[in-house]
This record gives sequence, structure tokens and C-alpha cells, in this order.
Amino acid sequence: MKNFPIVKIAEWLDRVLEVSAFDDVSNNGLQLANESGETPAVAFAVDASVESVKRAADAGAKLLVVHHGFSWGGGIRRLTGGIYNVVKAAMDADLAIYACHLPLDASKVCGNNWEIARALELTGIKKAFSYHGNVIGLTGKLKDVKKIVELFPQLSEELKSVQKGRAIKLGVCSGGAGDFAEAAQKLGCDLYLTGEASWGDVVGARNVGIKMLCAGHYETEVFGVRALAKMMSAEIKIKTIDIT
Repeated sequence: MKNFPIVKIAEWLDRVLEVSAFDDVSNNGLQLANESGETPAVAFAVDASVESVKRAADAGAKLLVVHHGFSWGGGIRRLTGGIYNVVKAAMDADLAIYACHLPLDASKVCGNNWEIARALELTGIKKAFSYHGNVIGLTGKLKDVKKIVELFPQLSEELKSVQKGRAIKLGVCSGGAGDFAEAAQKLGCDLYLTGEASWGDVVGARNVGIKMLCAGHYETEVFGVRALAKMMSAEIKIKTIDIT
């Protein structure tokens, strides 16, 4: 099986995701190298966890691409606890880790929010919701709320009270973006879809009269890595492994 230089794969990811254009709390890019600098396959997961590292290694990958890496803010100040376990597991397996946070939420070609929009068949899509100066979410017209239930069955009870069979304006921002509910209401959205929210965000949404749907942080962020894996397989011709 052909080995691919990891640095070249990282350069491709940086370019496709436009990493340099984002101000992020995550240290996006190659967070951990491996000894060989090569890989025959690339695994994709939402989180850099001990479990995902082991599954990637067992599948024969030497590079794991994730949405949530292990290096944030000023970087690693202490290599202890869970972070130590993740890094040790990766180094024991000679597995490199590449992480991309906000760019993988926002990307029009393979980002979480645009992939959700495509799955829901939204029309009239416009970018929305600024975080750290980065516009990462969107709004669009949804033909029928039953599309949300089809994509996120866990929301079926919450949507029972919402009128079916009519077009609505929907705000979408994956992950922990409950604080954008008020912004969605100001943009004229009938519903706002995110992953999770604090109790304060829930109360805030109720106070401005918008229904916020929390489909799950993880559940709203599998879309980007899956789309990115398909794109990489098609463009670089390398084996990709979905371990989400």
C-alpha cells in the first residue's frame, strides 16, 4: 500500500479548510507528528480521544483528522490526565493528529453547517452567526420541519408542537452554539438548530420567543469530518476511514 507524506496531506487540509483565515481557540493544523512522517490511510473522527486514536491505529491509519483536537489556546501547558493518555496512545501507535475546529464548522464545501443545510435541503442560504470574528453558521428556508426529524430523530418530540407542511426560516450553527438563539430571532428565524446550550441560553431563547432545538454537540458535528473524508479520498486518492 502506498504511503503518503503527512506534511502534504496537512497542506491540502490547510488549503481546503482555509485555516489561516480563522481566529480560533483551537490550534488548528497538525498538532502531533509521527516518526515516519507518512501514512497509508487517514482516519476521521469528531474528537481526539483515546478511543478514536486506538480505532484509527487498529484500522491501519497513521494520521487521524479530527474536529476537536487536544491543543487549545496557549497550547499544552501540562501533559497530564486525559491529554497525556491521548498523546501517549497516539505516540505508542506512531499516529499523527490533525485538528480543525471553526474552519470545519464554517466551510462551504465540507463544513458541519453547510452539510446540515444540504441534508435538510435548505434554500436561500445566507451566512450568519459570528464567533471570534468568524461567521460560522447560516440561515435558510426549510420546506418542512419533517426534514429535521428525518435527520435528527431525537428531536421528534420537540417538533410535535411545530406546524408541519409549511416553509420556515431556520438558523443553523453546530456544536455548543446556544448563545446564537437571540441572533437567530433577530434575523427572523422561526427555529434555531444547534448542538447544545447552557441553561442560560435556553432561558434566553424563551425570553425572545424563538424555539431552539438542541440535537447534540456530537450529533451535529459528524457531518464535517465525513464530508472531508469523502473529499480527500476523491482528490488525493488516499484511503480514508470513517470512525465517527
